[in-house]
Order: sequence, then C-alpha cells, then structure tokens
Amino acid sequence: MRAVVIKSYGGPEVLEVQEVEEPTIGDDEVLVQVEATALNRADTLQRKGLHPPPKGGSPYPGLECSGTIIAVGSKVQRWKIGDQVCALIGGGGYAERVAVPAVQVFPAPSGVSLKESAGFPEVACTVWSTVFMTSRLTAGETFLIHGGSSGIGTFAIQIAKYYGVRVFVTAGSDEKLAACKDLGADVCINYKSEDFVARVKEETGGKGVDVILDTVGGSYFQRNLDSLNFDGRLFIIGFQGGTKAELNIACLLAKRLTVQAAGLRNRSTENKAEIVREVEKHVWPAIEARQGETCGLQVIFLL
Repeated sequence: MRAVVIKSYGGPEVLEVQEVEEPTIGDDEVLVQVEATALNRADTLQRKGLHPPPKGGSPYPGLECSGTIIAVGSKVQRWKIGDQVCALIGGGGYAERVAVPAVQVFPAPSGVSLKESAGFPEVACTVWSTVFMTSRLTAGETFLIHGGSSGIGTFAIQIAKYYGVRVFVTAGSDEKLAACKDLGADVCINYKSEDFVARVKEETGGKGVDVILDTVGGSYFQRNLDSLNFDGRLFIIGFQGGTKAELNIACLLAKRLTVQAAGLRNRSTENKAEIVREVEKHVWPAIEARQGETCGLQVIFLL
C-alpha cells in the first residue's frame, strides 16, 4: 500500500508518498480502508521531529481517519466488513489502510459525508475529555477558549453552546472574532488590542470564568489563574507561549483553583476507549441533530 512517509525532519518537502508494508490487525482491531484523514498540529510537529509517535505505533502521520472496514479481528463483535466509520488513531492516517483498535472506532455520523467525518475524532475527543470529562464544564457556567478560531476552538465553541454554556474566546483579528461570533461565542476578545483578564472580569462582574481551555501555556499561566472564578478549572493542552512560568501560588489556595494538563495521543487504549464511548454518547447526537442547520456543528480552522 501507499503511505506518506517522513523522510527526514523538516518542512513539508520532507513528506513523500512511498510503497510500504501492509498493516496487520490483532484480535481486537479492525482494518480500515482510508477515505480521508485530517491535518492536526501534532502531524506538523511530528514532521519536524518534535512529537514522535507512541512506542509501537505507526510511524506515519495522521491522528484520525474515516473509511470503510475491510477486515475485523477475531474478538471484534460490534463492527463488520463494509461498515463506514471514522476513528481516533495514534498515527497512520496518512496511508491507504490502517489498523485500529475496535474500541477507538466511531460510526460515521448520520448526515455527515465520510470525508467530513475524518475531521471529528481528534477534536471531539480532545475537547470532550478535557473540558467536560475532566474539568466538568456544565450548563450555566462560563468558559474561556484561547485560540477560538482554531480547529479546537471552533469545535469547543459549538459543543459548549449546545450544552448551555456562556462562551468567551480570544483570537488575534477581528475577522477571526467575527467567525467565532457566528459560531455562537458570547464574548469575543482581541488579545492583541485588549487585556483579556480585564475583559473577563468586566463581563463576569469581577468573578472570572469557571473553565479555561488553553493552548498557550507559560506566557498565559498567571493571567489565566487571575481570570478564573472560585473553584475555577484551567486545562492546558498546548505550549505555544512556552513551557515555563512564574506564578503566585497563593491564588490557587485562595480561589480553590484546579490546574491540569494532558495530551491525547499517548493515552492508553483503555483510556481512549472510555473517551470514545463518552464522545459517541454525548457529542455524536449533537452533530447528527444539527445537520442541515445554519449553525450546524462542524470543524473549522481559520488561518
């Protein structure tokens, strides 16, 4: 079969389509004939040599895919040959076929094309596992998303609004903020011209927000803590602003704050299976219920 191979670390020019060995499946896996895959930041980092695949995982990029099941392991009960699916994978989406643990497979959402389905698993699992499963965001709370116009951000806006949350976003241009507004964001902050801490306090009567999803890291750390309400939760999923920060830890105690961080790719199969079950239960109905609406749940990335 053919796959996109990283010949050496560097820019896009290091990617090359090559003939590679066919994947083999275990008893608990399925083989997917790939229809489409998606581009995630982790793929670009892997290409640069900064985000290696998990031990024993596929060396090819691609953290999610959609396609048709063409083989099933002996212990697989739910799936059968011919099922159209999408999947959360640790790598290998940039290939014609990929072996996937059966517990990391979703049915392609009703009303969504197979190609479009490829863009849902990674973002849906990332947002749901961090914001809802771990940070326990619930209806009536307030939620700040840094990078609201990113793929993670645009999805997080929509699923949070679906579940009755008041959404704040930061982005770096009026065009991006307008797009976030169209997706349902309630408060849109241009981080280049506004102090997001002051704006959050103004919009919440001095309280702060309940949950923050952050891809910036170090340079925003203290400011994020200053933006949280009592019992607030900060979840860090990226370090675009660096990995080091100096902070006043007194605010953690005074406001009973929780700070957590996690990725998705290196989690165990068992942990991913739990996330996939929760996403199919809580997110898939939202996707399917809103197909055909002008505000339908979708994955968008604004450059």
